[in-house]
Amino acid sequence: MVNSSPQARGKAKPKEAIAAILPLYNGSRWIEHAIKSVLAQSRQPDEFIVIDDGSTDDGVEIVRNLAKKNPIIRIISQQNAGQSAARNHAISLCKSDWIALIDQDDYWYPNHLEDLIDSVKEHRGLRLGWVYSDFDDIDLDGRMIARNFVEKRRVENPKRDLLEVLREGFIIQPSATLIRKSAILEVGGFDERLSGYEDDDLFLRIFLANYDNAFIEEPTSQWRIHSTSSGASDRMEDSLRIYSNKLIETFPNDRWRGLYYRSDVIAPRFIRTWLQMYVRASRFKNKQKMKLYVREARSLLGYLRTPKRIALSIGLFALRQPFIINRWIASGANETPKRLMLGRRLFRI
Repeated sequence: MVNSSPQARGKAKPKEAIAAILPLYNGSRWIEHAIKSVLAQSRQPDEFIVIDDGSTDDGVEIVRNLAKKNPIIRIISQQNAGQSAARNHAISLCKSDWIALIDQDDYWYPNHLEDLIDSVKEHRGLRLGWVYSDFDDIDLDGRMIARNFVEKRRVENPKRDLLEVLREGFIIQPSATLIRKSAILEVGGFDERLSGYEDDDLFLRIFLANYDNAFIEEPTSQWRIHSTSSGASDRMEDSLRIYSNKLIETFPNDRWRGLYYRSDVIAPRFIRTWLQMYVRASRFKNKQKMKLYVREARSLLGYLRTPKRIALSIGLFALRQPFIINRWIASGANETPKRLMLGRRLFRI
């Protein structure tokens, strides 16, 4: 009988080292909750770096107090440069093979790292660039809004097709991922111009570099979606503009393959995104933002095929007059059905 124990086969392969990285910027309200979820992992990280991105609240002091009892926590401070720069800085300092990101207002379930690293060990095929899981949606106060956020979007997982990724985005929450450090470094890290879409941009470049990815269907973390998050900031608007232009420059229409990336995929996707933001601004009757978002959507019309461009330009012309839309929405007792109708009509692109 053959002895198949690790000792019989020689020295056992060392475990894959994991660095947990948490950027902090004025996150005192949630930071303790996030850090304690890292410390409570069934598979502890080998490194834990909290990088203070120029916070002005007492969040850093909260971290220091936690670090006194938990020496694994390493606090690094830098001048405010944005989340992408903070992550890049932390990644450059860690020694681990794998990077586990967590945002200051998110939460890991105790099995998060264990499930992700098990998926790494089980993977076969192309070299693995990242593994990710589904996640749960919670509100400002931590109340459950919906389970299995990714599953409800009915997109392809794991990611296998460039066209699908460009059309729908990755729909991957950074706090639900484990990323190979060497893959991050190979593609140049996070684009520090972006504070929003920086994760999509990174995963796209890793995908294009011939790395594979794996998906876990069960949620292993919580994503806190709220109006004060980075995704609701003016920086997000700038990032959306930069990222959409970046994709348009990178993926011209490929007539030989019959893949019209710009006209059929990228431009329609980001016109829809600007119009979604328009509808949101209309809820608050923010005329300035409504005009801005229409202008941004119109800037992409030139990439569409002619029939679609003509049809949509007429609708966007009407949307340039926010008072008309607001009066139409506000007429009647219930605004919600009209907002839904407006949204459906706008997004048939």
